[in-house]
This record gives sequence, structure tokens and C-alpha cells, in this order.
Amino acid sequence: MRMLVDVDVPDLQKGINFYCSAFDLHLNRILDSDVAELVGGSSTIYLLQKVEGSTCARTSSDIRKYSRHWTPVHVDFVVDDLDEAVKRVLDAGAVRETECIDWRGSACITFSDPFGNGFCLIAFENATYNDENA
Repeated sequence: MRMLVDVDVPDLQKGINFYCSAFDLHLNRILDSDVAELVGGSSTIYLLQKVEGSTCARTSSDIRKYSRHWTPVHVDFVVDDLDEAVKRVLDAGAVRETECIDWRGSACITFSDPFGNGFCLIAFENATYNDENA
């Protein structure tokens, strides 16, 4: 199985600039003038230009908002150097939301992108979360 990540943004060029700067991704192509394909990580990220206030799904009355919002699904970016990654995302325009949380061999900090989408930077001591009971 292969995973793709879709992120709604109100301004495609601003989204491209942020995600390429923050995560060292590269624009691979633009599709139909409103979808950008970014490569360079373990998953391809698609930025989908969607108008603020538009409906999210035919079966929902929710509308897109680009202020900080909560969603049960978000992207974690695993990094080797947390301090360097923090500087990079802040310089690109991210908003830091938490202090560093250490848990089971990981260090995690929560941010939001310029459009209100939450994400985390995580650095692991090993390949993944330590579990002394495994």
C-alpha cells in the first residue's frame, strides 16, 4: 500500500511556498491549476486549493475555515534534528503551539501551518516509539 497526504489550502502558491520551505519538499507538478504535487518525503503531499467557506462534503454541513481548527487526522513529520526542523518551519511561517513533549523515546512539538492545519514534528531516539512492554 502507498499513502498520499492531501492538505486543503486557500492559496496554492502560498501553500507550495510554505510546505517546500518548511519540509524541504519539491514541487513535482501542478494538476488542473488547483492541485500541487509535492515530493521529497516518504509520502507524496497534494495541496488542494479549496475556497474558504466551501462545503467539505456533500454529507456534511461543515465548511472549510482557514483559522486554526481541530481535525482528528493530522500529519506528523519525523525529523532527525528537532531544533533545526523547528527553526525551518517557524521561518517558513508555522505557528508553534506546544513545548516539547518527551514520550517513549520521542520528542514532539505541535504546530499549525499558515492555513490552520495542525502538524507535529517528531524526533525518535530509535526507529519508532519505545515500548518497554513489547
